[in-house]
Formats: sequence, C-alpha cells, structure tokens
Amino acid sequence: MPFHFRVMIVTTAQLYRVAYGKFAIGAYNINNAEQTMGLFRGCIESQAPFIIQISKGARKYTDKRMLEAIIRSAGEIFPDAIFAVHLDHGDEETCYDCIDSGFYSSVMIDASHDPFEKNIEITKRVCDRAHAKGISVEAELGMLGGVEEDIVVEEGNECLTNPDEALEFIQKTGCDALAAAIGTSHGAYKFKGQQSLHFDVIEKIAAILKAAGHAPVPIVMHGSSSVPKEEVARINAAGGKLDPSACGVNENEYLPAAKLGVTKVNIDTDGRLVWTRVHREYFRDKPGDFDFRPPGIIFQNEYAKFIAGRNKLLGSAGTIPEIRKSLGL
Repeated sequence: MPFHFRVMIVTTAQLYRVAYGKFAIGAYNINNAEQTMGLFRGCIESQAPFIIQISKGARKYTDKRMLEAIIRSAGEIFPDAIFAVHLDHGDEETCYDCIDSGFYSSVMIDASHDPFEKNIEITKRVCDRAHAKGISVEAELGMLGGVEEDIVVEEGNECLTNPDEALEFIQKTGCDALAAAIGTSHGAYKFKGQQSLHFDVIEKIAAILKAAGHAPVPIVMHGSSSVPKEEVARINAAGGKLDPSACGVNENEYLPAAKLGVTKVNIDTDGRLVWTRVHREYFRDKPGDFDFRPPGIIFQNEYAKFIAGRNKLLGSAGTIPEIRKSLGL
C-alpha cells in the first residue's frame, strides 16, 4: 500500500513490479528545492513515475528534515506525481536511520567494498530490519569505478559483478534489488573512447536466477549519466575547465538494458552538469547580477526538459496510467 502521506509516495517494489522487463524507472538525486521542482515538472510533463534519491551527502548538505519537507511540499504541488523515496549509497547506520524515519520507500546498503561474506552479513542485517517495516532494500555486488561524494574507487580496482555469486548473495541476504557493476562508473569521467554496457552480465544473472527457480530480481544501474558533450562544451565556453573527453553511458543503451531486467537507472552527474551550465552562462552574460533566483528559474525549466527527455529514453514516459491501474488508483 502507498505510504500514509497526502502525497503519492509509493514503494519501489510497486514500481518494479510494473516496470520489470518493459522499461526502467529513472532514479534522480536531489539536494535542494530547485532540483526538486525541476524533477517533478519533468516527470509530470512526461507522465513518468520516478524515484527520488537522497544521498548521505545531501542529508548533510541541506539537513534530512528539510529535504523531506521539500519532497512533501512538491508532492502537494504536483498531486498527480507518483514516486518513491530512496536512500542512495547508505552505510548501515544511515540505513537504519532512514528505515526508522518511516519516510523512505527503500534504502541502499553499500557494503560492496567489504569481502563477499561480510557484504552478505551486513546486507542481511539491513534487509531483516527493513523488511520488518515493509521497506525494500537495494544492495551492491561488484564495484563501480569513479568518484561519487565519499565513494572513491581507483581505476583498476573496479570489478564487474560475478553472475555466479549473484544467486548466493541474493538468496542469503534477501535483497529486493541488486546494484550490479556492468561497466558503468560514477562521476563525469566514466569512459575513455567507446565502451558499451556488459549486457552479458545482466543476461547471465537473470539466467542463473531462472535456472535456480528464483523469481526475477530487478537490476539497478548506477553511474548511468551520459555526460552530454554539448553540456561539457557549453560549461567550458562559459569558463569551466572540464575534460572535453569526458563521456558517459550511451543513452541509447538504457532501454535495451531495461528489457533485460535493469529496472532502476541512477542519473545524478548529468543534472549537476545542467546546473553548472545554466549558472555559468547566466553570470557570464550578466556579470553585474547577483540575484540567484533568475538562474534558478532557468535551471528548473532546463532540468525539467532534461528529465522528460531521459524518461523517454528509459521507456517510462507515458506509463503513469499503467502504474495507477496496477495500484488500483
């Protein structure tokens, strides 16, 4: 059942049941009101369900109570929006805090840096506590490279998820979704040259689960920003110094991955690039201005367009009626 707020916060499990094998749900990180307003507008315009992600860094930057109040307010401003609230890259303590708050639809426990058995031990503890309150758990197996807030994995130390370990991990932990390392990376500097997602890893995980008689488990794709060349070029033209060779995930691979079971796609860096581009260009063109509200309004509109575009690529645009029917609304 939906959480008991006036706004339509649903569980990630409800969204996954409708989306699995057909499309992916966009999971977007927020830190402030401007991002939140742009996100809700973009999802309403594209008629897409979505997942709001709150990281440990965001909870510290704005204060978790402020973010929760912003989300509740946005839900009242946009009553037709259907979304879940998710803790992104949490440690055990933060997961418990979110579980006990009663506000989150799901939490991610990231113990991927620990040895396999330790990862299982920590993840199972979080799952037991979360499931007792009807909250879903996302866990990570394998390690993505790159940098995201306090998560740093040096090049050469990243490793793809081992499909042979996935079944044991899922069975022993009881996790509801698996964040798999399938060739993506955190941050703006993901790939050098051309690189594709490892679709074979996704297929092998699904095949192994099926052979064991296990129900399908949604796969989560982290580090899925595409790092548009145009955004990087415009930022640099407005005084930025980003590496022009920066590139990310091929956005045309989102939907093929979704058809194989990737049900949640995390996109954060691209939103930061939009924010940076808007503000650099605004103050470059209006160096005498000091009011942050005009570029804030521009950003909300630009971010809404970006979000609507991403939802189309994920295949989630236009699916709100299907979600409502599934939920009996």
